[in-house]
Amino acid sequence: MSRTFAYARVSTADQTTDNQVLEIQTAGFAVEPHRIVVENISGSVAAGERPGFAKLLHKLEAGDVLIVTKLDRLGRNAMDVRATVERLAAMGVPIHCLALGGVDLTSAAGKMTMGVLNAVAEFERDLLIERTQAGLARAKSEGKALGRPAALAEAEQAEALAKLAAGVSIAQVARDYGTTRQSIMRARDRAASRQGVNHA
Repeated sequence: MSRTFAYARVSTADQTTDNQVLEIQTAGFAVEPHRIVVENISGSVAAGERPGFAKLLHKLEAGDVLIVTKLDRLGRNAMDVRATVERLAAMGVPIHCLALGGVDLTSAAGKMTMGVLNAVAEFERDLLIERTQAGLARAKSEGKALGRPAALAEAEQAEALAKLAAGVSIAQVARDYGTTRQSIMRARDRAASRQGVNHA
């Protein structure tokens, strides 16, 4: 027997999910209290990374129904919403969005809506790529170093490598410089690659 779940989210502590829950109930969906998942978390967090939504995914089974008031409850942007809808559709979970007239996003009409959403998602992705490439090109033309800055200055890296060569453990060297073991290993591997040595 199918079960009905509701997901409601707000971004700040001074907001409440009560209106979303009321809207779902007013639309005629009977959702038992223990199947209403509410969450206070920023919309900038991807749906799959939200603790409440992650727990909801574990509860849902094929044939269950998920209700949301708006698409932005499902994801942080069009790409995230699309991925969430596709994931739930693959699980056999219909998603009803009240802001779209209660349409099931996995139905024929819902798929048409998702087609538009997909176009928006592609547009967002292309814009993101374009902005990233433009930013990298601008930084390069201004002579800025690209990539993540090194955790240690060159002098510190030389000292750290000397300690490693003297037999000090990676973990101890990392503690000495207040950084991570990975940073020390990266410094070691960069030095090794320059000398043609393989630590693998």
